[in-house]
Amino acid sequence: MAKKLVIKVTAGADAPERCSQAFTVAAVAVASGVDVSVWLTGESAWFALPGRAAEFELPHAAPLPDLIDSVLAAGRLTLCTQCAARRDITEQDVIEGVRIAGAQVFVQEALAEDTQALVY
Repeated sequence: MAKKLVIKVTAGADAPERCSQAFTVAAVAVASGVDVSVWLTGESAWFALPGRAAEFELPHAAPLPDLIDSVLAAGRLTLCTQCAARRDITEQDVIEGVRIAGAQVFVQEALAEDTQALVY
């Protein structure tokens, strides 16, 4: 079993079930003791901003702010550099604990030994 999990979330409010699934898997993995790194790309980039996750609703799903808090408590949450730039999001704009990094860092994490990468 992989000891590290890298999850790239490409969906946001545009595909709520896929988005929720990604964060749910991340939170369960964190709770299971797995080293988790979640990458916000595409429409999920907006969830790096304060208050945006609270606007997300999906029936029968855990609240997105709670899932994000779980990831931030014991894992890593990264906003894609290009996705941030396209949305005029800067390091000063994001919630505490979110870093902004690019494809090189994503590839490095995804290809690390004992790592499983998932894309939603």
